[in-house]
Amino acid sequence: MGTMNQKEFFELADQYLRGELSTEEQAAFESFCAEHPSYAAQLQQHREFVAHMKETNHRLDFKNALAQSAKEYHKTQSKTTKVVPMKQSTVISLWERIKASSLVAAVVAVFAVFGTLWLSGYYSTLEKASSDYSALRRDMNNVKKNVNAHNAAIKDINDKKSVKGTESQFGATGFMLTTDGYVVTNYHVVSGADSIYLQNNKGESYKAQIVHTDPSKDLAILYIADKNFKKVKSLPYTFKTSTSDLGEDIYTIGFPRDEAVYGQGYLSSSTGYAGDTIAYQISVPVNPGNSGGPVLDSRGNVIGIISGKQRGIDGAAFAIKTKSILNALADIPTDSLVTGLKINKKNSLAGLPRTEQIKKMQDYIYMVKVY
Repeated sequence: MGTMNQKEFFELADQYLRGELSTEEQAAFESFCAEHPSYAAQLQQHREFVAHMKETNHRLDFKNALAQSAKEYHKTQSKTTKVVPMKQSTVISLWERIKASSLVAAVVAVFAVFGTLWLSGYYSTLEKASSDYSALRRDMNNVKKNVNAHNAAIKDINDKKSVKGTESQFGATGFMLTTDGYVVTNYHVVSGADSIYLQNNKGESYKAQIVHTDPSKDLAILYIADKNFKKVKSLPYTFKTSTSDLGEDIYTIGFPRDEAVYGQGYLSSSTGYAGDTIAYQISVPVNPGNSGGPVLDSRGNVIGIISGKQRGIDGAAFAIKTKSILNALADIPTDSLVTGLKINKKNSLAGLPRTEQIKKMQDYIYMVKVY
């Protein structure tokens, strides 16, 4: 079936859910979703949305039918000249008991459906491709941006003072892969960006550029192309490529707000959404700004990068495994590299208390600001 844009996908999804596709078209569509987990997630969200709407419509139809029955009954009774005491009919009794609650339930259902879709970023996928989960998605602070200041920053994108005066469209997290300025984050974080800046825990901001992306794995490799950036001596953490154990203690540091936030949990599944083998499911509380943050085990090994949150399940998130990150580095064409890639092999976090591990790590984790 090849590639398709979001509009084409949702048109096919609607036809698929309505059973309008031929057997061959249905098989091709299911095969496409199986090969693209992000689209499979969107299909599931769309299926749930349609189901919610059908359920709401059924409730409203039932309410209207009861209202009509009540109206006809009272109309008939008003024609009689003599009021005869009688037992209230079953239909009217039922209507009197549920007419208020049914209306409230219908309104709550409608607001719940649309509120959930809005907060999860469902509508943003209709205009541009993004990762699956999205979850994982655009920061709601986007609505507060100053349009005039944003346009001024684009005209003079290299002027840091102008950028500082502009509110970013999106804030997320990234962390260093090498000592000379290569950083990894999520593809959905930087997709379509005009400019990217990385801010460390000291408030220092550096301009970065995209050197490689892998949309299928939701990965983007950045390089700090800023004269004020100084190469670090070494990274404190290493990158684990072997599979981690179920139930293993893990933690993350990210920027769901303007300061680093620590989150702790455990590895809840060795596969991601719908059995995706390139990802883990983790039980760690995450928010949109955590996208791109590192996931580490208790010994200070990076085992993955947070890429999204499963909607409807509290605390369930997903992390792309470290092996995919290293594969993305290996896929970078040599002529796209500014410097050579040297992955750290020495871990200085193992054996340290968690608080000390966090202190040593904070200098290598960045807030990603996209304009």
